[in-house]
Amino acid sequence: MVQLMESGGGSVQAGGSLTLSCADSGYTYTTIGWFRQAPGKEREGVARLYYGGVAPYYADSVKGRFTISRDNNAKNTVYLQMSSLKPEDTGMYYCAATEKWADLDATDYRYWGQGTQVTVSS
Repeated sequence: MVQLMESGGGSVQAGGSLTLSCADSGYTYTTIGWFRQAPGKEREGVARLYYGGVAPYYADSVKGRFTISRDNNAKNTVYLQMSSLKPEDTGMYYCAATEKWADLDATDYRYWGQGTQVTVSS
């Protein structure tokens, strides 16, 4: 059974940083991504990475501020380092994985974690 578990969310002030972690259950995915959803808004793709930790891809809204990476020592963990956080980054952040070569279309992702809340105050 594929399990994805996010951690690392919290509350920060604008301009601050957080690092989210996504631990998988050993599933061999092709693409792993981070998505977020703010109250009353659609789920939005934030960043994705291909298997082996290659070819990171970002939404324009987070480019230059967020970094997606894979821990080569703990190979079942993917991180989302977030800096220069803005109030509009607030939302529930989800880790998702798929066997497809995907970008940031949520419909391409088959497996989802439960999410971790990020709140950025002004």
